Amino acid sequence: MASVVVVDHPVVQHKLGLLRDRETASFLFRDVLREISVLLAYEATRELSLEEHEVMTPVGLAVTRKVRPDRIAVVSVLRAGEGMREGVQLLLPRAAYGHVGLYRNTETLEAVQYYVNLPPGMSEKRCLVLDPMLATGNSAATAVTRVKEKRPRGIVFVCVLAAPEGLERFHEEHPDVTVFTGCIDDGLDSHGYIVPGLGDAGDRLFGT
Repeated sequence: MASVVVVDHPVVQHKLGLLRDRETASFLFRDVLREISVLLAYEATRELSLEEHEVMTPVGLAVTRKVRPDRIAVVSVLRAGEGMREGVQLLLPRAAYGHVGLYRNTETLEAVQYYVNLPPGMSEKRCLVLDPMLATGNSAATAVTRVKEKRPRGIVFVCVLAAPEGLERFHEEHPDVTVFTGCIDDGLDSHGYIVPGLGDAGDRLFGT
């Protein structure tokens, strides 16, 4: 599928299995979500630009390359995206962080926005948008629309699981945004949940 990267690394797939297991307790679910987010973000940041930088090693001068943290923004979609943010901060501790708060209307399955707080200077930054589940695609599309209003240099969307219907809906609105995911599942049930999925990521993350 165009504009979708499935991160099929064995460690990602192992951790995805732990997240799927309904017997995985919330405290372990949080740990594994944080760990898998590091690995997904690692793949999603391959296109970051590097600048040469000179450092003194214990034995001489070395020309190294570095990422400029002021050129990166990370936006988590509340509430479940917070479980991914913790992992991404291990990889990019000096990046700027923001939030888009959305909840799903249980009748229409449309995304309802209740909060937006994005970093300043977005026009100079490449942005990672985080949400564990890309199900109907409504929340993902809405979140990216809010980010695009700030005209960042580029956007990628990072999720743990995606549904084909959600990817189609998302790319109808944002064909220019690449999605990085651990797996594309079979589809959605009548309530808009990914099947086989892993349940409601927010509920499992916070034990609600």
